[in-house]
Amino acid sequence: MGLIAIGDIHGCVRTLEGLLKILDVQEDDHLIFIGDYIDRGPDSKGVIARLLTLREERRCTFLRGNHEDLFLGYLDDGEYDIFAINGGIATLSSYMDPSGDMEIPQEHIDFVRGTEFYMDTEEFLFVHAGLRPDMTVAENLEEDNQEVYLWERSHLKAETLPWEKTVVCGHTPVPEVVNKEQLINIDTGCVYHTHPAMGFLTAVALPERRFVSVPYMG
Repeated sequence: MGLIAIGDIHGCVRTLEGLLKILDVQEDDHLIFIGDYIDRGPDSKGVIARLLTLREERRCTFLRGNHEDLFLGYLDDGEYDIFAINGGIATLSSYMDPSGDMEIPQEHIDFVRGTEFYMDTEEFLFVHAGLRPDMTVAENLEEDNQEVYLWERSHLKAETLPWEKTVVCGHTPVPEVVNKEQLINIDTGCVYHTHPAMGFLTAVALPERRFVSVPYMG
């Protein structure tokens, strides 16, 4: 069984389709989606619909990103402003019909609620944002700080990392994948396609560290 991690999609369903077409996914491969399926891009509804069908075809794990967490804050607690300024308006618009009525299917809400904060394996720890760089992986998991899983960025500037396995993450857009012994970042800014150094959706096949990227397609 191979592991294939896929970076931040942000509503870019056509780009996701393009990546899935060129990935050499085998029947027993395990797809791990790193989070941020929604917001900012043109079709968040379409992304979730595609992931719902994909999990019927392949073994998938869907991690929670900070944008899914903001979406739940809006749905559960009415926290609209912070959701909206972080790209949530695009998500809500994708659920509107031509008359302006909005309906979010319960299946889509259940999908977001069912996302996981991390996935741990013998060689890799998959998480949306990252881990604290002053603690081991085991210490991070023992502390179980969900804000760290969803928002952390300080590890990207740390000179050394005490992690006993490789952490695979997204969250922070980078012009090139970060491929270090203890850290892989595959968020290559798909939705930021107007930025000259970004605009790619990236996956990594593990343990061989084979990277596959496609440019923004919508």
